[in-house]
Amino acid sequence: MPGPEQQVPADGDRAPRPARPEESADVIVVGAGPAGSTAAYHLARTGLDVLLLEKSAFPREKVCGDGLTPRAVKQLTDLGIDVSEQAGWLHNQGLRLISGRRVLEFDWPELSAFPGYGLVRRRADFDELLARRAASAGARLVERANVAGPLVDERTGRITGVTAKLGDERRPVSYRAPVVVAADGNSTRLSVAMKRYRRTDRAMGVAYRTYFTTPRHEDRYLEAWLDLRDPTDPARRLLPGYAWVFGMGDGTANVGLGVLDTADIDLDWRDLLRRWCEGLPPGYGYSPDAVTEPVRGSALPMGLNRRPHYADGLLLIGDAGGTVSPGTGEGIAYAMESGRYAAETIVQALARRTDRGRELALAAYPQALRSAYAGYFALGRLAADLLGRPRLLGAAGAVGLGHPALLKVAFRLMVNLTEPNSKDALDRLLHLVGRVAPGR
Repeated sequence: MPGPEQQVPADGDRAPRPARPEESADVIVVGAGPAGSTAAYHLARTGLDVLLLEKSAFPREKVCGDGLTPRAVKQLTDLGIDVSEQAGWLHNQGLRLISGRRVLEFDWPELSAFPGYGLVRRRADFDELLARRAASAGARLVERANVAGPLVDERTGRITGVTAKLGDERRPVSYRAPVVVAADGNSTRLSVAMKRYRRTDRAMGVAYRTYFTTPRHEDRYLEAWLDLRDPTDPARRLLPGYAWVFGMGDGTANVGLGVLDTADIDLDWRDLLRRWCEGLPPGYGYSPDAVTEPVRGSALPMGLNRRPHYADGLLLIGDAGGTVSPGTGEGIAYAMESGRYAAETIVQALARRTDRGRELALAAYPQALRSAYAGYFALGRLAADLLGRPRLLGAAGAVGLGHPALLKVAFRLMVNLTEPNSKDALDRLLHLVGRVAPGR
C-alpha cells in the first residue's frame, strides 16, 4: 500500500515516487470517496493528468448503510470493477419494506439502463477499491494529503490549485491545475474557502449505524422499516426517516437509521438506534453482546444544498455538492453519477481552444445536475416533509404507510429506477413527474 507521500502510477510497474514541493496537473480532485474516485477514473482514462488527493490513508472508516442499489451497480460496472460474488460482493434481489405489521418484498426491476440486482460491501473496503481503480486508470493518488485551502488568482478570483500538508510531519506542498474538483465530503472546507455555502432552506439529515452478529446475515433483501418512532414520545409520532437492516454476508448485519430532516428534532440518535434494535424480533439475534462496533453517525447533505456547483474553476460533486437524496438518504449512487457528470464536463472543457469556450463548457455541469436530479429530489423533499408533519399523518401514519399500494409507490420513489417507455403506468408516471417536478 502506498505511503503518505507516495503516488500510484497508472501501470503499477514503476516504483511510487514522493510528491515534489509543487506539482501541476490537468485536474485536481480533492477527496477519494465514491464521487472523487469515480471522477478521477473517468478523467484519467481519457489521458488527462489527474491528481487525486485523499486526507486519510486506506483503508478508512465511513458511516454508511453499505447497501448499493442498481444505480450504484451500474456505475461500478462502468468503472470496469468485478462485482461478482467471487470478488467479495454480496448480491441482493430487492428491497423489503416493513410498516406496522405489513411486510412486502419488491424485487429490483430489470431495466434497459440498470441491472436487476443490488450489492452490499463494507465502505472501508469499497472506497479503497474505487480509489485503486482510479489509480490503475492513471490518476496519481496521494494519501494523507490534507488539503489546507485553495490557491486563488487575486486578479480573477479563480482557483488555480490547492495547498496541502502531507503525512505525519505535515510537510507543506502546493498543487496547481486549471480545474479543481471538490469531493471532500459534507464539511467540504475547500468549498467553504471558495465561498460556496450551504443553503439553509435545504433539509439536513443524519445517519447512525452499527453492526451486530445475526443469523440473517445472508438476507437477499435490503430491509427498511418505515414507521420509525421515538419510543420515549407519548404520542408515538412518526419520524421523517426509516431504520434499516442490511445483511453483510460475513456473519453480521449493518443496522442503522436515517432521519431526513432534523431541523425541529432534538433526540439522542445513538440512544434511539439502541432502543430500536432492542425492539427487533428475536429471529434477528440482536443483543447488546452481539454488537461488534460502536454506533457512529454522520450528516447527510441533501437536495443539492450547496451552490453554485461550478464557478471560478471549482466543481462540487458528491456530498460536497449535496447530492444525497432527500427522500431516502441514498448517497453513493448519486455521488458516483455526479463524479461522472463532472468528469465528462471537464473533458469537453479542456478540449476547447479558448478560455471562453472552456468556461461555457464548464458552466454546463450545474445544468446537468439539475436535469438529472431536481425533479426527483423535489419529490423526496415533499415526502420527507409529509412524514415530518404529525398533524397530517399522526397515529394513522403507520396504517397508511402499510397499505400495499402505497408501499409500492414508496418503493418506486425510494429506488428511483424507472423506464420511460415502460408498459407499467406507475413507472411512466413516476418517470414523468420526476422529470417535471419543480426543482429550485
